[in-house]
Amino acid sequence: MDLGPLGAGIAALGVLGPGIGIGILAGMSSAAIGRNPDAAGQIRGLAIILAAFAEGLGVLGPGIGIGILAGMSSAAIGRNPDAAGQIRGLAIILAAFAEGLGVLAIVVGLLAIFAG
Repeated sequence: MDLGPLGAGIAALGVLGPGIGIGILAGMSSAAIGRNPDAAGQIRGLAIILAAFAEGLGVLGPGIGIGILAGMSSAAIGRNPDAAGQIRGLAIILAAFAEGLGVLAIVVGLLAIFAG
C-alpha cells in the first residue's frame, strides 16, 4: 500500500484547516469587539489562545506527513539499497516542502495574534 500521496495530503490539509479557522476567529473577534468594546481585552485574550491552538494543529499535519515520508523512504532504501541516493534526495526535498507548510501555519497564526 503506497502511503506517499496520503502523507502529502495530510501535510496540506494540516495547514488548510487552521488557516480557515484563524480567519474565522479574526472575523468573529473583530465583530464581537465592535458589538461590545468594553470586553475587547477578554476577546483578544481568548483569540490569542485559540490562534496558538490552531498553530499547534497546523504543525500536526506536516509532522504526520514527514513521519510517513521517512518510514516509506526507509522501507524503499531497505528494498533497493542501490537507489538510496536518489530516494534520500527526493525525501529531503519533500520533507522541506511539508515543513514549509508547517512554518506557514505558524506565520499565519502569529499574524492573527499580533496583527489584531
